[in-house]
Amino acid sequence: MSISQTSSINKVVLAYSGGLDTSIIVKWLQETYNCEVVTFTADVGQGEEIEPARAKAEAMGIREIYIEDLREEFVRDFVFPMFRANAIYEGEYLLGTSIARPLISKRLIEIATETGADAISHGATGKGNDQVRFELGAYALKPGIQIIAPWREWDLSSRESLMAYAERHHIPVEQKRGTKSPYSMDANLLHISYEGGPLEDPWTEAEEDMWLWSTSPEQAPDTPTYIDIDYKKGDPVAINGEALSPATLLTTLNKLAGDNGIGRLDIVENRYVGMKSRGCYETPGGTIMLAAHRAIESITMDREAMHLKDELMPRYAKTIYNGYWWSPERKMMQQMIDASQIHVNGSVRVKLYKGAVTVVGRKSDTDSLFDENIATFEDDQGAYDQKDAAGFIKLNALRLRIAAMKGR
Repeated sequence: MSISQTSSINKVVLAYSGGLDTSIIVKWLQETYNCEVVTFTADVGQGEEIEPARAKAEAMGIREIYIEDLREEFVRDFVFPMFRANAIYEGEYLLGTSIARPLISKRLIEIATETGADAISHGATGKGNDQVRFELGAYALKPGIQIIAPWREWDLSSRESLMAYAERHHIPVEQKRGTKSPYSMDANLLHISYEGGPLEDPWTEAEEDMWLWSTSPEQAPDTPTYIDIDYKKGDPVAINGEALSPATLLTTLNKLAGDNGIGRLDIVENRYVGMKSRGCYETPGGTIMLAAHRAIESITMDREAMHLKDELMPRYAKTIYNGYWWSPERKMMQQMIDASQIHVNGSVRVKLYKGAVTVVGRKSDTDSLFDENIATFEDDQGAYDQKDAAGFIKLNALRLRIAAMKGR
């Protein structure tokens, strides 16, 4: 089948959270396309129980239900490779939402193949980046797949219309006590994001009770917390000498950082679809990992190799932000990044205190390029001849001196 061909839709795999929107999508797909729906619910560390999604799907007549714990795969195969690159989008954003989407796309396509489905569906809106990320990933992995994005098709444009649809079709709506959060939130093991509501005015400061994962820096402990993080080939593998799985390690860092008020971010970012968007993020463990990784690289990586990787990083970060995880250019960059990490082994000590991460020590018994005999301000016993610097400086100044003599 060519890329441009389409066919009738008999079975759809839906990325299903169990919430109101995706429950409505289940019924809408059944009604609009007269098709069988397969639901897929992924645990990527969002902090909510996902098993209730099974009962909700069964109540809507779903026969094939996938509920999967993907936390270890998420951190091992997506978060860690990204942090080897020290990836930051637009100088601030640690890409917490962006990096979860390629894994979900991957499983959607795998389940579509396993179940014989000819389409996938998601609940991302037509204004955001996630629709792009889900669909670019899906097309890269299965070019002939059909994709249904209800928010781009239906006329349910408000919460009131969604509630009315749910009532007409007897879709149960959970009635939660208390005031509903005014924010649109998305969470995984790397971060939690907040958008919408009061945040739509970029001059309005986020309210303190919005933040869910971190203590305010003002209320954080008055005594700093010190931790040691061990690295192997660019990945963190242990905290304070205790070896931990990738997901457990990130969970532990999230708790340590959150308790010390670390990881809050308030930014206006440029979405791939063209608009600017204000969002707030909590990335506690990731904030520690970025600082610690750069620290271990500082003593184990060659200068020019490190600088080359730093130059590549903005392109790598934009590639992930825009949804091109499965692209040939990301894979090419990843090979170079991973090759640079072979000797990034050792330990980093960080101090966590009132919203700040400070590197206070770094060492590598096997791969350090730091030579105390050369770096010392004391007698280096002939390890470095300072007279050599004169010729080095004159050679590097040659073009500057010629330009100055020419009056330029």
